[in-house]
Amino acid sequence: MALFFCGNAWAGDVASPKGVVELFTSQGCASCPPADAALKKLVQQGDVVALSYHVDYWNYLGWTDTLSSKENTERQYGYAHSMGRSGVYTPQAIINGRQHVKGMDLPAINTLVEDMTGKGEGMRVPVAVRMQDDQMVIDIGAGEGRADIVVAYFTKKEEVEVQRGENSGRTMEYWHSVYDVQTVGMWDGKPQKITLPAKTLGRTKKDGCAVLLQTSSPKGEPAAILGATLIMAGRKRHD
Repeated sequence: MALFFCGNAWAGDVASPKGVVELFTSQGCASCPPADAALKKLVQQGDVVALSYHVDYWNYLGWTDTLSSKENTERQYGYAHSMGRSGVYTPQAIINGRQHVKGMDLPAINTLVEDMTGKGEGMRVPVAVRMQDDQMVIDIGAGEGRADIVVAYFTKKEEVEVQRGENSGRTMEYWHSVYDVQTVGMWDGKPQKITLPAKTLGRTKKDGCAVLLQTSSPKGEPAAILGATLIMAGRKRHD
């Protein structure tokens, strides 16, 4: 059987995470570099799925974020609507699709992840992903409710020289920057298996992916995440 060898937690291979941390950030935001550094530390911890979404609403300041997209902005506003909030901000960290906290506050993020687990708002449904020959196989366990099976593709690491805007002159380092989010199936509480082409990993700017079992609001906005895992593209080994 062929598997992708992902190395240790530093490489981003999170088999059974405590939670999911989604950071909304921007290269044009002066307050964001400490949050980007905090996300790197979360990746190093290896016990959560840590993702970075670059939004585009800071681009008007004169520097177009090279990692930004309107889809990332729409995801952040979707969370705001599902949480009953009127606006968004950067850097904002969304925990398990349920609560938000300032993205640079690493102790608060870790505390919230632990507290939510204790309240039953953590990763309640097992999610696993493996590479088998030319396929990526996603296994979802049993649980309660209904949810989408969402795959978020990202780059492992990017270095960007910001030439204008609030961070002008700085070389910034970004980890797990999401480029594409796709809904690949629906889950109804029963164990489920989904098979995708393995070639979707390892393409340009797609170094890995997170699989999120995510509910949605009545209007279809992203909401609570029930389970998650993460896999990195890399050299193959045979077991």
